[in-house]
Amino acid sequence: MLVTGFPAGAFAANCYLIAPSPGEECVIIDPGQDAQRGIEELVARYRLKPIAVMLTHGHLDHVWSVGPVCGAKGIPAYIHPDDRALLTDPAKALSLQAQQQLFGGAVTLSEPDDVLELSDDTVITLAGLDFRVGHVPGHTEGSVTFRTLDGEGDDELDALFSGDLLFAGSIGRTDLPGGDHRKMMSSLEKTLTLPDETVVLPGHGPHTTIGAERAANPFLTGLGKPAQKGL
Repeated sequence: MLVTGFPAGAFAANCYLIAPSPGEECVIIDPGQDAQRGIEELVARYRLKPIAVMLTHGHLDHVWSVGPVCGAKGIPAYIHPDDRALLTDPAKALSLQAQQQLFGGAVTLSEPDDVLELSDDTVITLAGLDFRVGHVPGHTEGSVTFRTLDGEGDDELDALFSGDLLFAGSIGRTDLPGGDHRKMMSSLEKTLTLPDETVVLPGHGPHTTIGAERAANPFLTGLGKPAQKGL
């Protein structure tokens, strides 16, 4: 499996491209601010064909470029219904001060022509890859993770795209509109039942593993226990 990406824009939100191998169809996760050029460069480098965009949540730094990336290319965007409204009104998830600093109090984005809604514990197959969706509210109401499954469709986990749920040494903030600390801790506890070797590819910063975060992340003390299987 090919996983590549880059931190997009001033927010440095990780945008990922995932494909079975170079020269094949790919899925884009979280095309943030000014992500188009970086996506185009990676598509050309690895000879990829984007067929879908998947969004871990609706915050502006993760959805900024979803409209132009999907455009008139027949590329659908997947998002949880609880965050769908943020595609056209991202200010709903920002503090008033942040709205004024970024947009002078207003911002308008357009929803892609084809939006498909995600639901918890379902498997979607895109570009020849299986992704299990996990609804993990706390950072936003509609936050989700995407787990890659092996080619035979069982629960052997390769990687977890965690969005702004879990980072290397930290967790997502809950002080913005739609955030909920209690739900965040519940979502983290559920996620930490995954095997130690699970590679975590977060929405910001470097990759990590479930085992490393369970052992050393100061925000996760007392949460999660090793399990034989994933969620």
